[in-house]
Amino acid sequence: MSWFIGIDIGSAYSKGVIIKDFELVASHIIISGANYRTSAEAIRTELIRQVNLSQDDIANTVATGSGADNVYFASQKVSDIVCTARGINNAFPQARTVIDVASQSTRVIRISEEGKVANFTVSEKCAGGSGRFIEVIANVLRINLSDFGPLSARSMTPITFGTGCAVFGESEAITRISEGIPKEDIAAGVNKALASKISSLVKKLKLEEPCAICGGGALNIALVKTIEGELNTTLLVPQNPQLVTALGAAIIAATSATLEVEHRS
Repeated sequence: MSWFIGIDIGSAYSKGVIIKDFELVASHIIISGANYRTSAEAIRTELIRQVNLSQDDIANTVATGSGADNVYFASQKVSDIVCTARGINNAFPQARTVIDVASQSTRVIRISEEGKVANFTVSEKCAGGSGRFIEVIANVLRINLSDFGPLSARSMTPITFGTGCAVFGESEAITRISEGIPKEDIAAGVNKALASKISSLVKKLKLEEPCAICGGGALNIALVKTIEGELNTTLLVPQNPQLVTALGAAIIAATSATLEVEHRS
C-alpha cells in the first residue's frame, strides 16, 4: 500500500494532501508565512500525523507553487498550472476549462480529457484580478474573509468600482463607507469587479464547457454566482477548492512512482 504527498506552497497559503489509491485521505492548510521551508515541514508533519504514518511510509512527494523550491524533501517540482489541471481532472473528468482564483493571480486553463494542459492564460500582476482584492476589502470592511461571500449575497444594489486596481479600490471602499454605503453593497461590488476581470480572461482563452472553478476564490459562493452570470454558464465547484493544486501534485507523485516501477520491471 503506497502513500503519496502533494504540497502546494503559495504566497499566502500552503496546502498539502496525502492520497492512497488516488483518493484523498488527509489534508492540511496553513498560512505560508515568511519561511516556506518551515511551512512545508509543518504540513508534512501534520499530514503523516493524521494518518498515523512515518516519513518512511511516504513513497513519493511532489511540490508545486511559488515556494516549491523550499520543499527540500520533494522528489520533483511541478508547475502549479499542470498540477491544477491534474487535480481538476481527478475531481471532474468532464471539465475542459478551469478557473483558478488564487491570492496573487487568477489562471484560466484549458485541459484535455487526460487532464493535460492544452492552453492557459494568467491575470496581469495586479491584485485587482485576484483573490487579494477581496482580502484587501474584507480588511477595510473589518470582516472575516469567510464572511465576505455571505455578506455580498445580501446586497440588493452592488456598487460599481471606478477602478480595477486593488490599491485605488481600497481607497474607494473607504470613501464609500464614509458615505454610508452598506457593507454588503461594497462587498458585492468587489465581487462584480473581480468577476468581470475573470470573465474577460475566460473569453480571451475561449470558454469550453464544462467549466470548473477552484482556489480560495471558489469558497466565495457569491463570487462564483457572479462569474456564472458573466459567463452564462454553471461552474463546477470541487468539495475542497483550495486543495485542488496540492491534490494534482500528489496524483503526479503517484503516477510518477507507478511509471518508475513499471519501467524497472
